Amino acid sequence: MTRRLRYLGMKWRAMAHLVLERRTAALALFEQMLREFPGDEYAMASRAHLLAQTGERAAAQQAMEQLLQAYPDAASHWFNYGFLLEEAGEFQRAEGAFRRATELSPKLDRAWYGLGLVLIRLGRLDDAVAALKRNTQLQPMSPYGWYQLARVHVDRHEPEEARKIIQHLHRFEPKVAAQLERETGLLVEQPG
Repeated sequence: MTRRLRYLGMKWRAMAHLVLERRTAALALFEQMLREFPGDEYAMASRAHLLAQTGERAAAQQAMEQLLQAYPDAASHWFNYGFLLEEAGEFQRAEGAFRRATELSPKLDRAWYGLGLVLIRLGRLDDAVAALKRNTQLQPMSPYGWYQLARVHVDRHEPEEARKIIQHLHRFEPKVAAQLERETGLLVEQPG
């Protein structure tokens, strides 16, 4: 069997384990792939992801750091690293990872969203508004960025800005708009 066919066979078996939610078996295959094919980006990223899913946060962070050393210009890896750091409560480091992702891929909307969330956690609401506005520019029909942006405006004592967002959300996500109205007490009159 050629080396390439062996690699593909291992990859497909690992993917089958993932589909069947056999994470331990998939992780073992990715470990084997990395022994036989060191530095393989897919195996490294999948290993880090599985370690995070199985609750091995320290090992997942270490695996992500190894992946970033090997592939420092991959915005999606920086985003995933930021997410791991955010989950661990390391908001300052998460900010750096999300910022790096946005530098490498300015249109990576989820990186702007993640950046906005950690900036909220760090109490830097002005910066959070800027990040969330960029997220909503890139994903105008996704309610998540709008929801967080409205919440930040409320926290900044800018109810009129929040009302504008709620009114906007009523056009395409009325349930999210109603949730914001309940949470904030800001009722928005809808055109008749």
